[in-house]
Amino acid sequence: MSSKINATLRYTSLRASIFLACLLVALLLAHFGVIPVVGDLGLILVFALAMVASAAISYVVLSKQRDEMSAQIANRIENRKVRTAVRDAAEDEADDAARAAAARQAQAG
Repeated sequence: MSSKINATLRYTSLRASIFLACLLVALLLAHFGVIPVVGDLGLILVFALAMVASAAISYVVLSKQRDEMSAQIANRIENRKVRTAVRDAAEDEADDAARAAAARQAQAG
């Protein structure tokens, strides 16, 4: 379980770091006039540019971390399905035993 959390935290922190780096670059470009920023709409444009750039960079650079995280999540889901199936089978077995006991009691009584 801890390795899943570590992979998720690692991917998320790297993704956030890439976004912050892109935001810093976009703000610097806006500050020096490379990107025209006029009012609040210009600031929204800077944030949007940083989001698009960081998404593209993250897609390429973090593919290994994303694959590790998704594999660990898929493994955990599969383990949960197995535990649920075992639990359901045990419950079904207990229900069948209770019905059989009730049927025997009804026949004897």
